[in-house]
Amino acid sequence: MHWRRVLPSAPMIRRALLSLVPIALAACAAQPPEPSPPPAPAATVEPAPALLAPVPQPPERPVAPASVSDPAIPEAQRREAFVAWAVRDFGVDAGAVRAGLAQAQFKQNIIDAMNRPAEAVKPWRDYRPIFLTAQRIDGGRAFLAKYRADLDRIAAQTGVPAEIIVAIIGVETQYGANAGKYRALDALSTLAFGYPKRAPFFAAELAQLFALAKEEGFDPAAPVGSYAGAMGWGQFMPSSWRNWGRDGDGDGRRDLLSDPDDVFASIANYFVAHGWQRGAPVAGRADKAAGAPDFLPPDPKALDPVYPLAFLEAKGYRLRGGEPRADGAVVVALDGDAGREYWLGYRNFYVITRYNRSPMYAMAVWQLAQAIAAAPQSGASQS
Repeated sequence: MHWRRVLPSAPMIRRALLSLVPIALAACAAQPPEPSPPPAPAATVEPAPALLAPVPQPPERPVAPASVSDPAIPEAQRREAFVAWAVRDFGVDAGAVRAGLAQAQFKQNIIDAMNRPAEAVKPWRDYRPIFLTAQRIDGGRAFLAKYRADLDRIAAQTGVPAEIIVAIIGVETQYGANAGKYRALDALSTLAFGYPKRAPFFAAELAQLFALAKEEGFDPAAPVGSYAGAMGWGQFMPSSWRNWGRDGDGDGRRDLLSDPDDVFASIANYFVAHGWQRGAPVAGRADKAAGAPDFLPPDPKALDPVYPLAFLEAKGYRLRGGEPRADGAVVVALDGDAGREYWLGYRNFYVITRYNRSPMYAMAVWQLAQAIAAAPQSGASQS
């Protein structure tokens, strides 16, 4: 007989291979694991400084409700809601409000001004010469001399230096010469009902205007000011006038349009209400160590002087010799004529920014005040 080789069938092969799987798995499990890569070094996190307390501020002023400011609501309905809200929340007479609204004129040029694209922000080297001119400095000195007794009295009462009050008026209205040309009633009503983007704010200011007119006894159509509704030598909005306006001469009125004593007392009181500290410094010029990065707070626009001086010094900022010191500052970096300038802004610098939120505005006011207070140098030119 012939011998024939018998080959295993496919099912037999599969069974034989499957029988080896547990052995293979057991062998894999018995092997030591691959060594893990070394952990990455932890990122260096700089501990947050122990911040100082922020400067206490007055409560936020009220804004108009949606029933008054929502552009989806027909304007006639919003106007009626405005009357009801002004009567309820500000205690004014409905007939007086309706009569005032009937006099108000819509001004398209105000809307155009608000909608105009913002100009590129000027660097400090271009911004400073607008306000630190010989004409404005000399005008401030003449203004200070004219009202010296009244300004000194207010300064003694409040701790706000006379030259700071004068510099605010100089920057805002060129010592009262340019307080604006728009009726506040027209400006605020135009923006309250024709500028949805900021209608809650301007409708509230319009209601404050009616309340102010009632309290001070004037026609709401009488005051003239900026296209945003700011009035008088110090450019007070109606809510600022009502909250912080003061009767500086005891005549029973707060006239911020033409009474110097009231204007001076009100500007000083605004500063006091926002945290002005008598006798404290405003700012100090500093140098930054070579190679040190600029220090930016979490919110680059924040100007709160909450950083201890030791912390800022550790960041590379050193006050120049003779500059005033205060424990609590914020770095103010400006592009000057000779390059980058560094300043430490203290509590009183922050208070000036409550009048206008720009650090360049505050620096211009402070430097103008210093120039006004300084004795003029014979034959020296100013720029």
